[in-house]
Amino acid sequence: MSIVLRPATPDDVAELVGVGRQTFIDAFAHLYSPDDLAKFLDDWRSPERIAANISDPDTRITVATDANGAIVAYCMTVFGKGFDERPEPRPAHPAFLSQLYCLGSETGRGTGAALIEDCLAEARRRDCDAVQLSVWAENYGAQRFYARYDFRKVADIDFWVGDHRDDEFLLELPLTAA
Repeated sequence: MSIVLRPATPDDVAELVGVGRQTFIDAFAHLYSPDDLAKFLDDWRSPERIAANISDPDTRITVATDANGAIVAYCMTVFGKGFDERPEPRPAHPAFLSQLYCLGSETGRGTGAALIEDCLAEARRRDCDAVQLSVWAENYGAQRFYARYDFRKVADIDFWVGDHRDDEFLLELPLTAA
């Protein structure tokens, strides 16, 4: 199977909304009430939000497409943004890996690896000094995945889905000059 990575375009909004919602529902819907889940999806996986992210020069959405051109995964990185919850010393110019989601059919096929490697390369190209992300405290598979890239826990943080608070870990990968 051949995966192609490319920048998201405004033409991808509807498909990204669908993939973003489906992957979040598949992974986490069992944790939340229907109202909390709907509020989160309406706030964070809306066409308006995705379109705004695509047009933001400090945000980069990279999509992975299959041989038919369908989006099967994506990664969204926000440059120049970090977490206030991060204890001092904080990175001066971080990148925030906001979302990395793959459809279930892509798990274990190298798609997530291709996306994170692309994210890290872009962060280095933009002279970021660290990449940060949050991961649910009980998402052990994701934690193992990020540990393979040397992300380390630097803080405990809260993540809100509607009115539901999740325990999350703030992970960080310091970047060195190439």
